[in-house]
Amino acid sequence: MTVQQSPAASAEATAGEIQTVVAARRLRGVGSVFIGVGRPSTAAILARMVHNPDLVLVYESGTIGAKPYHIPLSIGDGELAETADSIVSVPEMFNYWIGPGRIDVAFLGAAQVDRHANLNSTVIGDYNHPKTRLPGAGGAPEIAASCGEVIVIAPHTQRTFVERLHFCTTVGHGDGPGARERLGFRGAGPTAVITDLGVLEPDPESKELVLVQLHPGVDVGQVREATGWDLRVGEAPAVTEPPTGEELEALRELVSR
Repeated sequence: MTVQQSPAASAEATAGEIQTVVAARRLRGVGSVFIGVGRPSTAAILARMVHNPDLVLVYESGTIGAKPYHIPLSIGDGELAETADSIVSVPEMFNYWIGPGRIDVAFLGAAQVDRHANLNSTVIGDYNHPKTRLPGAGGAPEIAASCGEVIVIAPHTQRTFVERLHFCTTVGHGDGPGARERLGFRGAGPTAVITDLGVLEPDPESKELVLVQLHPGVDVGQVREATGWDLRVGEAPAVTEPPTGEELEALRELVSR
């Protein structure tokens, strides 16, 4: 018997789709995830659709247990409130849920990432005379400080992965071992940076990002070329398991709605 896949599922996955699928897989077995808009939101919704139906989606606007079936246009999208188990104020979100560490995982993005997974979402260029003014911190510093762990989702280019941030908006692992403890942070900080080329994780000792996984068709040279520092590479990096038909079909249906 021949099992036929839909055209959507049989088409080859793009780099962005693989990145989204890999992020969604990280939410297997997770209780709650704090997300914003864009690819992090898409990955979390996909995880709930395919891997973890009990996953609680939490958005900064105050919706807890949202169950969107469309990709939200913003954290104020009406579907999030309509489908949520509970809606709280933004101060309560940060004071009661994030601050005490009640959220298991947070997905964050950034314009710049350095070797210790510190993030910049404030300015490109000099702070007083920037080339580009970015959206700013929002709640990212508090989220990275207190959620159980942080997963960063970012495109892998030298513009994003830089030797030195133009501005440190959000502390990941600071200047290395012990930095988070000195600052009194509750959470574990960034445990993975998922890009469209592979996955980086902090070394347990140095806290410097190390390439541990390559997406299909990507080699170590490509990743090093796209990184603004001398990137460390783990011994025999794993190769990402390609998206399954179920994952691709669900993702493509989601983004087409």
